[in-house]
Amino acid sequence: MNGGPVLPGRDDDPDRLYTITGGRSRAPETAFDLVTLIVAEREPAPGMQSEHVRILRMCEAPTAVVEVAAELSLPVSVVKILLGDLLESGAVTARHPRFAPNKARLPDLDTLKQVLHGLQRL
Repeated sequence: MNGGPVLPGRDDDPDRLYTITGGRSRAPETAFDLVTLIVAEREPAPGMQSEHVRILRMCEAPTAVVEVAAELSLPVSVVKILLGDLLESGAVTARHPRFAPNKARLPDLDTLKQVLHGLQRL
């Protein structure tokens, strides 16, 4: 034993992480960053890897990659690999806030100023 306390959720055993990722060490480079929102597109299938099942259940509502990693207590790099598997199979979609459709973008600064002035006059 190493004598130090074992912190919950910090099982970064290299053998475990190797098993979870199937020996892979890199996720698709452009698919995800920390704030990419993940949305499950289907229910977990029987026989799925337990981490994949947890991700699908967690992402029934849009969930950021960093939140998934925190909930699973896994390094972000490992979670990105798992998400890459799910993305490739069509089980999840990935949405980055900066690529949101134009209609979801904030109004221009002039419009916001006009709203503020209108509210102040009330």
